[in-house]
Amino acid sequence: MKILIGNRNYSSWSLRPWLVLKHFDIPFEDEVLQLQGEGFRDVLPQRSPSGRVPVLQDGDLVVVETIAIIEYLADRFPDKAIWPADIGQRALARAAAAEMHSGFQALRNHAPMNLRASHPGKVNIDAVAKDLHRLETLWGDLLRRSGGPFLFGAFTAADAMYAPVATRIRTYELPVSDLAAGYVDAIYALPAFQDWLTQARHEPWIVDDDEIDVIQGRVKPGTLA
Repeated sequence: MKILIGNRNYSSWSLRPWLVLKHFDIPFEDEVLQLQGEGFRDVLPQRSPSGRVPVLQDGDLVVVETIAIIEYLADRFPDKAIWPADIGQRALARAAAAEMHSGFQALRNHAPMNLRASHPGKVNIDAVAKDLHRLETLWGDLLRRSGGPFLFGAFTAADAMYAPVATRIRTYELPVSDLAAGYVDAIYALPAFQDWLTQARHEPWIVDDDEIDVIQGRVKPGTLA
């Protein structure tokens, strides 16, 4: 089994299924497909049916889209507890994952994932306030119900879906409650996440489209080192 991913520092969608594979000890290989650089727009369609990452390859089967990959892994490895065992909790976990998949557009646009960076004060809080409020409500309800440290007690696919949001909160020092901050700490303490983070910090590549100083016009594209 192999997963094609984007640059670890920036690719939030790649992080999600990779965490599931790693945390649940599913044997796999990974390969990074560059998200910037000469010819990258030609390479992606050659390797991915959708022209995007991540892509899971399992024998002759090729699966694209993060949620589809996670659901395939849950079906392929039913003993791994990728989703909660209880049918009601599983429904809530899938609902939370689906909301992350389709929502929180302001956070995506104004606070791109950047694991190597520290950019306190560079995000307009008013622009992301509605998304942060929804996170507080969603995370708060689930964490109080489960007792934590993760949304459903133990780490599940729902947490994998929200891991990139946790990184945005830390990178940009977004204002959140102590409960939400504790959840961010739990994500960062996860060994699988630490593995990804360590590799991300050692990547040499810069993707201008995901650098907030470029997005906000403080520096010109191609000038970050």
